[in-house]
Order: sequence, then C-alpha cells, then structure tokens
Amino acid sequence: MATSDKQYLAVVYKDLDDALTKQVAALAKDFNKPRFLQNCMTVMQDGQADFSKCESATVVRTLLKGAFLGLDFFNGECYAIPYGSQCNFQTDYKGEIKLCKRYSKNPIKDIYAKVVKDGDFFEEVIENGRQTVNFKPKSFNNGEIVGAFAIVLYQDGSMMYDTMSKEEIEHTRQVFSKAKDSKAWKESYGEMCKKTVLRRLCKLIDLDFDTAEQCQAFEDGSEFDVKGQPKEKYQAHDVYADKEKEVIDGDFKEVKGDGADE
Repeated sequence: MATSDKQYLAVVYKDLDDALTKQVAALAKDFNKPRFLQNCMTVMQDGQADFSKCESATVVRTLLKGAFLGLDFFNGECYAIPYGSQCNFQTDYKGEIKLCKRYSKNPIKDIYAKVVKDGDFFEEVIENGRQTVNFKPKSFNNGEIVGAFAIVLYQDGSMMYDTMSKEEIEHTRQVFSKAKDSKAWKESYGEMCKKTVLRRLCKLIDLDFDTAEQCQAFEDGSEFDVKGQPKEKYQAHDVYADKEKEVIDGDFKEVKGDGADE
C-alpha cells in the first residue's frame, strides 16, 4: 500500500531537500538533486511500501543514505524499508556492484555472484599459487540451490573470489540477518544468496569512499548485522544523529528541474 498522505509527503520532501542542501559536501559525485527528490517521492507514492506509520525523520535519514552513495531507490539499487515507526536502509545486489566498481582502489573489470544448483558443475582450483574457478551451469536448471559464489576481476588481471554453501548462507541468515523472514528471503531466495556471498566478498575488496558518510551508509545498508571497525580515515562523529523535525503544512508537488526527466 503506497503512502498517500499529502501533508506527510510534503514534510518528508521539505526535510529531505533541506538535508541534501546541508550535506552537499557528502553527496556522491554527479549527484542530481531534482531527479533524486522526484524519484524518492515516486517510490513513496507509487511503491508497495506504506511509510505513513514511520517517523518522518527516520524516512529522511534513510533516503539521505542513498544520496550519499549515489544509489537510486526508484531503480531498485537500494531500498527504504518501513518497520514499525522506523525506516531502514538496505542496498540491493546491483547497488553493491555499482559501489564496488566506483570505489575500489584497484580498478574492477567485472564483479558478479552466481548461485550453484544441484546438477551444475563447479570447482575451485589453486595450482602453483594461482586460483581458478570453473563453473558450468546446467541449462534451465530448476534444481535445489546448494551454494553461491562471488568473483571480482580486476583490470590488472588479478582476481578474488568467495564461496558459501547453502548451509553457510542459512547460518548467516538465521544468526546475522536483520530480517531473516523478510519478503526478499521468502520470494527471492536466489537473489539473497547472491547478495550474501557478494557482501562477504566486499569485505575483501579495498573500497576507498570519499567521505565518512558514504562509508557509514554502506555499512548500514548491509542485510546483515555484522560490522567491522571503520578505517581510521572514516572515524567521525555520528552523521545520522537524530534531530528534532518541524512539521510543516503543505501539499507535495511534482519536482521539476534540470535533469529531472533523465
């Protein structure tokens, strides 16, 4: 059920607009403010989630994290997920790939994850110190998922990979997932398997974010509540400290501006 309360939408829109102005130095490069605002309002009005029970401040804070990372809620690169009175931020599989390609210190040629099903051929080989992964999926395989793997190929010819059995994925889901019984796990299990192993691989990739806000948003966007200590360059004050929000009357109007229709 989409959010239809015009006054509520107007409050979120104004507070998000103000926050983007105040945090302009922390926004992703080539950030398009008019388009981002319009896409956020479209998701809130036309999407499947109802944000009306969420405190407007937590919705703004969630949307702001997408702006820091340069991810688009409308295109499904990240999600704002209502949970009671709070709103949670989560990155999508394709959003994480986008971030790795953008912020990896070692330029990435390609990065992806695949599920392995019963009947597929999969092997990992290390010979003379050189690692190789061979995967030959069975055509149109509807067999049971037995595991997943993720690979990053760098432009210099090197590579890294990680693998997880279905048992490992399920253990991670049951112990560390922020929402182990969510709709995503129930209806898109294969995609969540890929996201799980990809997020673990991301911990091996040396990501060099531009700001502390981006680093924190990336950590917050994980499906799993397992966080390492931030690097020294990213240690900063809490950029998401709660602030009092003033409720302002008004109706939401469609945003128009440069690039809004791109």
